[in-house]
Amino acid sequence: MKIMALSKSQTAHRTDNFVEKTARNLDPALHPFARAREYVRAVNATKLERVFAAPFISQLGRGHEDGVYAFAKDPYSLERFASGSGDGVVKVWDLSDQSEMWRTQAHSGIVKGMAWTRDRKLLSCSSDKAIKLYSPYDTPSNSSPSATYLGASGFTSITHHRSLPTFAASSSIISIYDLSRPSSSPSEVLTPNSSGTINAVSFNQVETSILASCDLDRAICLYDLRTSSQISKATLSLSANSISWNPMEAFNFAVGSEDHNIYIFDMRNLSRSLNILKDHVAAVMDVDFSPTGEELVSASYDRTVRLWNRASGHSRDVYHTKRMQRVFCAAYTPDSKYVLSGSDDGNIRLWRAHASERSGIKSARQRQKLEYDASLIERYKHMPEIKRIHRHRHVPKQVKKAGEIKREEIKAIQRRVENRRKHSKAPAKRKSEREKIVLAVD
Repeated sequence: MKIMALSKSQTAHRTDNFVEKTARNLDPALHPFARAREYVRAVNATKLERVFAAPFISQLGRGHEDGVYAFAKDPYSLERFASGSGDGVVKVWDLSDQSEMWRTQAHSGIVKGMAWTRDRKLLSCSSDKAIKLYSPYDTPSNSSPSATYLGASGFTSITHHRSLPTFAASSSIISIYDLSRPSSSPSEVLTPNSSGTINAVSFNQVETSILASCDLDRAICLYDLRTSSQISKATLSLSANSISWNPMEAFNFAVGSEDHNIYIFDMRNLSRSLNILKDHVAAVMDVDFSPTGEELVSASYDRTVRLWNRASGHSRDVYHTKRMQRVFCAAYTPDSKYVLSGSDDGNIRLWRAHASERSGIKSARQRQKLEYDASLIERYKHMPEIKRIHRHRHVPKQVKKAGEIKREEIKAIQRRVENRRKHSKAPAKRKSEREKIVLAVD
């Protein structure tokens, strides 16, 4: 019996989007230039990454009428955060439509710090010696505060406990308040073993009984609320302006210092830093870990915002605009895709965490191409041409010049120290830079 099979030619059913399959021989002997072609693709991918780098998205609303000095992210929302300015105004913003949703004239002085409570109320502290509690989600704009706490001196920072109705505010002392108590006086007072005003205070969000502070006396202090005592203290070469705990590693934290650097410490051993991040040419005013704990964002007095990998010593990107003035606060959004910055010109700016990344739905083919390009860049990142393209950033002229002067000064100091060590009768032992910045540990 003879069987006839039906067959149709491909040309009879060809469409406009038809791609004819072709056989491919993967024998490496037949592809002697595969490595060279892959390198060319890596160079092109690196160039395209820089071509499409457009980190700035927009500024939020009309901003503030004075400089922006404090941020507070709502821990229960991806879209909401609060900002405080130099004229005492507090605003709550909606990131989804980049608009202002609530505002009030909270203080008569500079808003120094803000924090959200567990029931989504907003705490703000100011140099006018007052802490005020608001309910932005339940009350209209310009409403009066639901509670007010007064101190003996101006407050500089505020932080809220993760699971208890407790918050800490800093001035020359650290005052612990209990929101569940009707009294407006602090339930507990921690007095540091230093004489300087405390710049910043922060609760550990994992080991919730641990509290960290940094002050003008160059000290970093750790407290345990279970014993109501100071458990550790380290004195640095210059004072620190801000503290940020790593959300994924409970024992690590970063401090932004007046000496232009960011230091990452392990709370179990404050005698040396884990890493030093240095690229800024002026004081670091604020630092914040990403929700993944792998990256940081910093705000500096040199009018730039820098993004860092915590394991690297130099920034992976630098953001700036012509109109941006001194940057006093910066923060990652809770989804780690965007960065917020607040500067002295009153604007709150929204940036992409990765300059060339675009939001929106991508096809499987687009995702595959982006992943392939990223792996190529990672594979060939050590090559001189790719390294040069990947690292190059345009920075403002004054920042570039200040960086060159700073590098020459550091080289001169290092030469002088090394010559003194060489020509002394008893040469001193060399100390690593991570140990030099810690002058004393108690």
